[in-house]
Amino acid sequence: MTIGHAMAKGAVWMVLFRVVERSIGLISTVILARLLVPADFGLVAMAMSLIAVLELMHSFSLDMALIQNQSATEHHYNTAWTLNVLMGLLSAVVLVLLAAPASLFYREPRLEMVIYVLAFGMLIQGMDNIGTVAFRKEMRFDQEFKFLVLKKLAPFTVTVTLAFLWQNYWALVFGMLVGWISSVALSYWIHPYRPRFALSAWRDLLNFSGWMMINNLLIAVYQRGVDFIIGRIAGTHALGLYSIAYEIANLPSSQLVAPISRAVFPGYAKLAADPEALKRGFLNVLSMVALVMVPVGAGIALTAEHIVGLFLGPKWMDAVPLMTLLAMYGVIQSFPSMAGSIFLALGKTKAMTGLIVANVCVMIPAVVWSVQQAGALGAAQAMLGVVILFLPISLFFPFRWLNISAAEFVLMIWRPIFAAGVMYFSVHALVPMLLASGHGVSNHILHLAIAVPLGAAIYIGLVYSLWRMSSCPPGAEDYIQSKVRHWRTQRSVQPNE
Repeated sequence: MTIGHAMAKGAVWMVLFRVVERSIGLISTVILARLLVPADFGLVAMAMSLIAVLELMHSFSLDMALIQNQSATEHHYNTAWTLNVLMGLLSAVVLVLLAAPASLFYREPRLEMVIYVLAFGMLIQGMDNIGTVAFRKEMRFDQEFKFLVLKKLAPFTVTVTLAFLWQNYWALVFGMLVGWISSVALSYWIHPYRPRFALSAWRDLLNFSGWMMINNLLIAVYQRGVDFIIGRIAGTHALGLYSIAYEIANLPSSQLVAPISRAVFPGYAKLAADPEALKRGFLNVLSMVALVMVPVGAGIALTAEHIVGLFLGPKWMDAVPLMTLLAMYGVIQSFPSMAGSIFLALGKTKAMTGLIVANVCVMIPAVVWSVQQAGALGAAQAMLGVVILFLPISLFFPFRWLNISAAEFVLMIWRPIFAAGVMYFSVHALVPMLLASGHGVSNHILHLAIAVPLGAAIYIGLVYSLWRMSSCPPGAEDYIQSKVRHWRTQRSVQPNE
């Protein structure tokens, strides 16, 4: 199997996982939104804004180093596990020390006990079996899929059950705690590797992971800093609205971009010595992301009112304008996110750090000012403005390293953007003509039942027509058509076997 084929297969497995994961997450969110209030989600989001900073420092660095280092030995794996355990212990201690100050900072006395409980979870989480990294490094994504899906079942069951029983924020807290504990137990059940305490390879790992830890801390500040600011200035209700709106609006990113990045990074690392092959692979991935992300993001922005009204209920309607802006943010952010895999595969962690620092330095003051002016809506406006500002800068370095011209990129993405724009304005104009205005659940159902298939038909038909009119250039459309032809060939051959 070629590396490119393995990357494509891995991307399919990871996207499938995200579909399953987000299906579980959506069911959970819909149930919990009906049982709990925005302030409950906001309180837990306050705690998670602290935890995310510490969690990212040890959850997404050493595994990347093991994948990037094609000659990693058992000593590297044992050292990575030991460092994760130590970081889990350190994170738990830091959380305990920050519990009381954080409660005072947010002016929320309930927060202190929540942080104490979650600190125990951080301690447990650091003991995850490092052997599961081999699933990605060896591109055994079927095993990775099994592992990740099983990890989601326990917290879902516990959180929903406790929400019915308690109907308060403790259901969310103990659901996360059970998720961490079950993840550790599962990691040792699903992979036979048994790590031992060792620090013999710490220099090799930290040569790569030292910069990654800095990057992850900055990313956490970038992502969770918004939660800090909204919670401090606007309170738990506004933060709850923002966190749920962000989660739903960024479903395309979490279901597509994140799993594809997870799948293609090992392949990019193997292709790092072949710039031309890496360039082709990167452009094909960007093309596929644009083909799917752009219309889905536009669809969420178009139907935000009815998504919220149907699935979350009337008490969440203030999240509609947030969701519209954050859906557009998610589409644009997907391209820098995919470029991040190139930074890592080529070992350009210092350049990545500089870019993230610049993002944070602009984003934090922009969000502070915007939240003071317009609350959570201001935060969404600032996030969208910053990602638009940094888009060309984020793509400049990977394009230069791989000798990709702006024209090549535009030729890959113009069809999805144009077709999605036509889809957006067509559905916006046609649906009110087909459906009388109204309120209630039935109106939301009818609107979505008409808008979704109509939008999909317009987009698919137009993007395919544009591709044919452009002489069928290589890219996502070409890849999908080849897969459809292969499937049809197999179907036609089977009856004669």
